[in-house]
Amino acid sequence: MSEQNVNLEALSAAGVSVWLDDLSRERLDSGNLAELIATKSVVGVTTNPTIFAGALAKGQAYDAQVRELVAAGADVEVAVRALTTDDVRNACDVFADVHTATGGKDGRVSIEVDPRLAHETEKTAAQAVELWETVDRPNALIKIPATKAGLPAITATIARGISVNVTLIFSVARYREVMDAYLDGLDQARANGHDLSAIASVGSFFVSRVDTEVDKRLTAIGTPEAMALKSKAGLANARLAYGAYEQVFQVGPRWQALAAAGAVPQRPLWASTGVKDPSLPDTLYVSGLVGPNTVNTMPEKTMDAFADHGEVTGDTVSDTSAVAQEVFDAISAAGVDIPDVFVTLENEGVAKFEVSWTELLDTVQGQLDAVTGSAAGEA
Repeated sequence: MSEQNVNLEALSAAGVSVWLDDLSRERLDSGNLAELIATKSVVGVTTNPTIFAGALAKGQAYDAQVRELVAAGADVEVAVRALTTDDVRNACDVFADVHTATGGKDGRVSIEVDPRLAHETEKTAAQAVELWETVDRPNALIKIPATKAGLPAITATIARGISVNVTLIFSVARYREVMDAYLDGLDQARANGHDLSAIASVGSFFVSRVDTEVDKRLTAIGTPEAMALKSKAGLANARLAYGAYEQVFQVGPRWQALAAAGAVPQRPLWASTGVKDPSLPDTLYVSGLVGPNTVNTMPEKTMDAFADHGEVTGDTVSDTSAVAQEVFDAISAAGVDIPDVFVTLENEGVAKFEVSWTELLDTVQGQLDAVTGSAAGEA
């Protein structure tokens, strides 16, 4: 009988839901995903265009379905949706028992709207409904970016009773707007007659990318004061976000009324938790962000590192806002334009996912063309 890894089990016991930041047909078909549930405390999965582009470019796991899609006359957009939603649906089924056992809190699998729609509210909201209905599983999460145009789409999607993973959050100011969008959606969902207890949401707050951008600017400044602040922004920013979460979902009067109607909090999710700087501890963004009612979605490399030598030293996010703010005040005083950092990161995040989506379309188009060419040759 399989046993859970003790380090990851301790992380879970401290209130952190362990989610894997990866999904592929190979993981599903081989039983690897089920094994991670049994041995690594994994209780959810996140996907994004980059992950799917990588999965579809490797191996032969998708070949049979690609041939079926060609036979059905599917174009590349239809094919990509079929391939990705099938993976997410099957992953939802793998997590069905976890979803039931946690009362719907975990066992969640995320799928993202087309990133090319990041600045189009109505189209994002429409595609969120389409993805939700296509996957057709209660434990799915539809990922919507936290752009200005994404915020009303989040509200509209929640209002329909659809669970949402809000992605690409970088600043605490935008995170507060995300939480407001969730509360607005819950108010509308209640008015629409939806069961609030069945609606879940996480706010995906990106961590390592903040360090990468801030450290680049601190290095350019080059003063001793600036250099001493390197690799501190990511954790400080996330801890400020947790403080904002506490204000809204622990003591906020508006939330208390919704909670009384059955609503569940929108949990903070720590994303981009693989270290980008090899000089940093490889478990930094896991052990440094331990707290109640949080999610950490990890690349498998980071998960394996924590399984091997990660440590849970207690709650490292509650009541840390004051110290975290001091870090940001010092970074600003050193000469870093903090608001510009967040604008840059959001723009880059959207652009990276658009590039990955294009790569995904190109990969699938190549596979469709190969099957079509092969069939023509045989004829």
